[in-house]
Amino acid sequence: MSREDHACGVTSSLLAQPWRWRRHGGDDLGLTLVDQLLLARGIASDDLARHRDPRIRDFLPDPSHFADMNRGAARLADAVEAGEAIAIFGDYDVDGATSAALLTLVLRRLGTEPMVYIPDRLMEGYGPSGKALVELGARGATLAITVDCGAQAFEALAEAAAAGLDVIVCDHHQCCSSLPTAHSMINPNRLDESETGAAHGHLAAVGMAFLFGTALIRELRQRGRFAAIPEPKILDLLDLVALGTVADVVKLKSLNRAFVTQGLKVMGQRGNIGLAALADAARLTRAPQCRDLGFALGPRINAGGRVGKSDLGVRLLTTSDPEEARLLAEELDRLNEERRAIELSVIDEATAAAETQSDAPLILVAGAGWHPGVIGIVASRLKEKFNRPALVIALDDEGIGKGSGRSISGVDLGAAILAAKDSGLLVAGGGHAMAAGLTLAPKGLEPLRTFLHDRLAAEIAAARGTRVLLIDALLAPGGVAGTLCDEFDAGGPYGAGWPSPRVAIGPARLLRVTTVGNGHVRGLAAGDDGKNFKWIAFRSADSPLGQALLASPTDRRWWLAGSIKRDEWKGGNAAEMHVDDAAFA
Repeated sequence: MSREDHACGVTSSLLAQPWRWRRHGGDDLGLTLVDQLLLARGIASDDLARHRDPRIRDFLPDPSHFADMNRGAARLADAVEAGEAIAIFGDYDVDGATSAALLTLVLRRLGTEPMVYIPDRLMEGYGPSGKALVELGARGATLAITVDCGAQAFEALAEAAAAGLDVIVCDHHQCCSSLPTAHSMINPNRLDESETGAAHGHLAAVGMAFLFGTALIRELRQRGRFAAIPEPKILDLLDLVALGTVADVVKLKSLNRAFVTQGLKVMGQRGNIGLAALADAARLTRAPQCRDLGFALGPRINAGGRVGKSDLGVRLLTTSDPEEARLLAEELDRLNEERRAIELSVIDEATAAAETQSDAPLILVAGAGWHPGVIGIVASRLKEKFNRPALVIALDDEGIGKGSGRSISGVDLGAAILAAKDSGLLVAGGGHAMAAGLTLAPKGLEPLRTFLHDRLAAEIAAARGTRVLLIDALLAPGGVAGTLCDEFDAGGPYGAGWPSPRVAIGPARLLRVTTVGNGHVRGLAAGDDGKNFKWIAFRSADSPLGQALLASPTDRRWWLAGSIKRDEWKGGNAAEMHVDDAAFA
């Protein structure tokens, strides 16, 4: 590839990567900026209209296409009509909490108040246990629904079946060729799933819960249940779907993008008093944005399961008492601060250990005394810092490890962890392509490291070898403005699988460069036309990028690459650049 084929002619930047146009070539004459963004993200030109304003009705599949969906909906409808005691068993993360809350609210609107069980992360670990399910049966439940868990719960579901408890699994994690014993296994990642169902394997568990709730209401409608009473709404629960979808970092494409687009609108109406109280606790005073779900609301819901009581999130999302909502939101906000402090100490130790693995295909670190509630966040930080998959394992006093991993695009970590489990290297494990969890027996660390290196080395090398920085547009320094942010926002929401627009700006000189906050580098950039703009490179002070920007003479000219964000401190039409990379002009 010639230099002319690279964005701004950059073949190797400060971060040693080439820059390329996200969409190269094509006739953009007459196309709006939104259409150009959609085309660059893989949307076919004849499908642009549907994606400009993604609506649920344009993307929602017939739930009947999913294996066991009709069977599960019929069983749940029977339970509702017969007045059976129903239990919901959810995971302790945001996806599990929103899934459990959504089905709780649907059942409540149908006149049924389910039991809700969220396991303790530290004492019980991930997924349903036979003991917990049997206990729910002893408390009177004749039907249990597991959400965001259950795909690998062979022993637990066998115990439940032996105790006479019907279990419907509503999950999205990867499945084995054989499935656990369950009344219904609703999961788009079943290996025997239909073509339509498998095409929705990117849905979060809360997305599957929404489809299950839709199927249940349809089943009851067909039975005539709503001939004399109003049919319950479900679209007003899209705020929960949006929150769980973004927080679980699943790909924001097709139906997921519609879920988040419409869910943000519902959230802005503040109908869920728990979410409204949480937004107040997080000091969100404007209309909610996609990033708020991942960086403000999601972490606070997660904090209950990480360092507090695991059921706080579900209780907040389902309460009808404003005072209870306020108290729960304040408690989750406090726990989130506690989580941050714990996280910082583990990050320091894990990063030091990871520094010794700079030549390894993936980062695998373990530490005694690390809090299991923050290892997923730490793994995410290590993945970003070292640009490779990262697994972080917390070891208890007996040497048993609880681990969490995050992957990079193109490397299926969940499948590798599942293979390690099938090979006898793990007590438990599973997940999906970008995230996984595991339980490790004492002295099992090095055999696991060897297995994962052998299995993933070529896959990781290929993924990292194709690393490029994709640029959507070239921008003049005077073009950094809030109105441009509005135009970019119209192509959103952005997140995993639907990247935020990235622009290149330059040539520009760097002025008043300094460090601020927690290792951020900030400055002013001036173009040849005399126009200037503010920029910031987050957490870069100790990186090659930050060091080079700090040392730049004022007469050196640069290309800067990054995103344009509104300057919320200055207000008005002000904006600034969040720098991802830079190169000499």
